[in-house]
Amino acid sequence: MNILFIASLGILSLIQTSLSFADNVNGKSLYLQRCAMCHGIDLKATGPLFNKSNPPTPNLTTSAFKKRLNDYPGVIVSSIILRPNGDLIPKTLRENGVKLSPYSWRIKDLRDLNQYMGGVISKNR
Repeated sequence: MNILFIASLGILSLIQTSLSFADNVNGKSLYLQRCAMCHGIDLKATGPLFNKSNPPTPNLTTSAFKKRLNDYPGVIVSSIILRPNGDLIPKTLRENGVKLSPYSWRIKDLRDLNQYMGGVISKNR
């Protein structure tokens, strides 16, 4: 019975790891396609359009941003993507000739993006 229980835990941990990895792949893909042009691959505001917006693109690896990301998981990412700050991101992209296709964001996408960004920020510390 104990062997069966231990084997079950091992299988569950493998399943959890692969699900977490899949989420991270989705988050990374979304980030690279839709965010890295301004924030850079390293999230440090090093993308080709980092200095093209007003206010300038923020460095997402600062302790202040990491705290906001942890304190309000998903809220920070979704609030920027869903544009309560008006037309800043689309305007910056438009003015610099970048055309992103429309995307129907799902809750899972926002969570995956949040998880990916949190992982990159943690690795940069």
